[in-house]
Amino acid sequence: MSRATVRVDGETVADIGAGLCVLLGVAHGDAAADADRMAGKVARLRIFPDADGRFERSLLDTRGAALVVSQFTLIADTEKGNRPSFTGAAPAVEAEAVYEHFCNRLAALDVPVQRGVFGARMEVELVNDGPVTIVL
Repeated sequence: MSRATVRVDGETVADIGAGLCVLLGVAHGDAAADADRMAGKVARLRIFPDADGRFERSLLDTRGAALVVSQFTLIADTEKGNRPSFTGAAPAVEAEAVYEHFCNRLAALDVPVQRGVFGARMEVELVNDGPVTIVL
């Protein structure tokens, strides 16, 4: 991704250049250990091209930033009917703790981290540099 921005009520609250826009959904049962593992995976995942165009470089290698946005709707269950159910999402207090732990762990790995506003209605804009979107 070449850039990403988050706005709340028309005001920019986060803005990064090259790196990753991480949409983080926290489900019931997710804990700090899961956030640790996921932060390590996000930081080290080789998804950026090298000089030959192969996915050989990580966020750490490129010195890219991460914009982390809480996104409980990723936990939606759409199996029954036409209205998604979000009962699998962790309650806000638990989800925010895991979200904060993930962000702090990613920053501890030397990844520059910017954040959306947990629980806010956010306008997220990103420019995807190539067709790379990965679900972890």
